[in-house]
Amino acid sequence: MARVDSILSPETFRFFRDLGGNNNKAWMDANRERYRAALLEPLRALLERLIPAARKLNPRFVTTGRSGENFSRINRDIRFARDKSPYRGQMYLFFAEPDAAGSELYVGVTAEGATCGFRIYGRERSSPLVAVGRARGREHAKWIERQRKRLAKYESYWHATEKGQWVRHPGWPVKSEEWKKIGAWIVRRKFSAAAAARKGFEGEIAKTFRELYCLYEFTSTSSWKP
Repeated sequence: MARVDSILSPETFRFFRDLGGNNNKAWMDANRERYRAALLEPLRALLERLIPAARKLNPRFVTTGRSGENFSRINRDIRFARDKSPYRGQMYLFFAEPDAAGSELYVGVTAEGATCGFRIYGRERSSPLVAVGRARGREHAKWIERQRKRLAKYESYWHATEKGQWVRHPGWPVKSEEWKKIGAWIVRRKFSAAAAARKGFEGEIAKTFRELYCLYEFTSTSSWKP
């Protein structure tokens, strides 16, 4: 991780700002080369720099560099979406095990800047959050409280379905009744566009991954120990 050159640039975030005002196929077709140079290539370079740190945490992390396995897609599936704009205003780089089903360490890039951290989504019975995480959360409130204090610099929020609505709750899910219904949990750190474009940004991401990996293990792996 001892690189000195930056990866993301102001152009990365400028691309998303311009996309926000021109979210249509004609504009994207005219800006394909810009999309590649400002976004795709930098994110692929960032992935390559992060792979050693990610694999050190978990050798089972997928590192193929493929969409859906390490990168989100910028194209939006508008068939069932309320938002009919064809492109997303963010893109994600993430590390997960092949069967993680919604649990990952991630970096997200938007017009405003970047976020990185841990997140897990899962409402199906077979998802790690439901099959593993919910029971652990109900049984280990003291462990969660210790992590909350240790990781106080990070933003945390969680989601649950209540009366048919997807509801966001700020803070850490500590209480047993919260873990009975939790459907998603995100713990993250935010970076401004200027901070994300600085030299050494990948080192900040790697540090975040190290500090939050315990939450990945807690919610979704059989290797976790209190």
